[in-house]
Amino acid sequence: MTARRRGAAPSPSLGELELFGAESPPREKREPSRTASRAARAVPPPPPRVERIERVEEAVPGTTAGAAVSVMALTYTAKDVLEGAFMPLWVRGEVSDFKAHRNGHWYFCLRDAEAQIRCVAWARDRRIPARPEDGMQIAALGQLTVYAARGDMQFAVTRMEAEGDGLWRKALEITRARLQADGLLDPMRKRALPRYPRRIAVITSRDGAALRDIFAVTQRRCPSVEVVLVPAAVQGDSAPESLCYALDQVARWGDADVLIIGRGGGAREDLWAFNDERVARALAACPIPTISAVGHEIDMSICDLVADLRAPTPSAAAEAAVPVQSEMRERLRGTAALLSELTADHVARARTVAAEAAGRMAGGAARRVDRGRLQLQSAATALNALSPLATLERGYAIVRNDQGRTVRSVRALEPGSAVDLVLRDGVATATVDRVTPNAADTPVAVSASGSEP
Repeated sequence: MTARRRGAAPSPSLGELELFGAESPPREKREPSRTASRAARAVPPPPPRVERIERVEEAVPGTTAGAAVSVMALTYTAKDVLEGAFMPLWVRGEVSDFKAHRNGHWYFCLRDAEAQIRCVAWARDRRIPARPEDGMQIAALGQLTVYAARGDMQFAVTRMEAEGDGLWRKALEITRARLQADGLLDPMRKRALPRYPRRIAVITSRDGAALRDIFAVTQRRCPSVEVVLVPAAVQGDSAPESLCYALDQVARWGDADVLIIGRGGGAREDLWAFNDERVARALAACPIPTISAVGHEIDMSICDLVADLRAPTPSAAAEAAVPVQSEMRERLRGTAALLSELTADHVARARTVAAEAAGRMAGGAARRVDRGRLQLQSAATALNALSPLATLERGYAIVRNDQGRTVRSVRALEPGSAVDLVLRDGVATATVDRVTPNAADTPVAVSASGSEP
């Protein structure tokens, strides 16, 4: 038998572990039957074989003090015998004394009203959604074994189910609380899907029914839309890393208009990869609008909460992402007719507005001309009132000297000077006979004699 100890010293040699040799130790003596007793009395017994018994006792490890086995050989043999006698099995009990070591391993006891057993869940072997709590009733799948270093029997747990869906619900609540704290579940960050996508990226299994459903719906609704598969594992231990890698590829590619991530229905364990926090954060960081379509309508995953749109099925996701081509054409025809009608109405309204503006401009121009004419007439009247000709019309005359300059004062005249009198209808030449200045600067009469030319 070969020892299977985690993190322990090398197994002892085969001779040390084989406690039971080819020749078995003496069996317990049975009480002889009456027939055997009579036969024994009739036939003398053979002589005792003391030497043979001694040799057998010396050949079997542990039968004598001289053939004593090591503690390590004993514990490793017990480990192999125990693991060989018990296949992996489910055990039900209550969790107590739970401790999570810094290396990731879990240590706890599983007990009921009458007994308990030490349990360990190795970090590399377990498939458990969340750590249990003390007092929680669980059913654990594991292998009964012996921790050879201490000689303790323990139960190595690989899977665990709580009553109802306790562990799964707890894991979901923890992940959801973390994402909520970082704002990744805020409805305000949801993006609208493009109305007319050219290319759709699909992250799902290459051989799953989800891809066929999405492709069939896309071809039926709008064959011109291109569907690009980014394959990924959608269940199993490697699924979260595979989904994160596919999301990173889509982000680096950057030539898709919308992303659909999901798979068809399945058991809770099959859909659990879409509840992984790493996948949810990678989906939230995707630079294009996203649609999550995980399982059936009754299934709800963390990716459904993070994505911009949650679709109940992959087919519904394709229907939400891809418009119907015939409806697009009908909408375009309706839009064209509406634009034509609106254009005609706009032109008619523009013509009406232009005509009204022209009428207002014509009326305004006429009124402006009239106002200008009146202003001109008023200005002409004012100028005419100030004109010397108007003064002459009232019987006044303008006196000019022999040089043609207007005489403004009698002091510029002397008796005998020749002057011209400019009247309304002509000029008269005269000679000044007498000049009489007026000390008070009042009008002065000039006596002159002359004739009109």
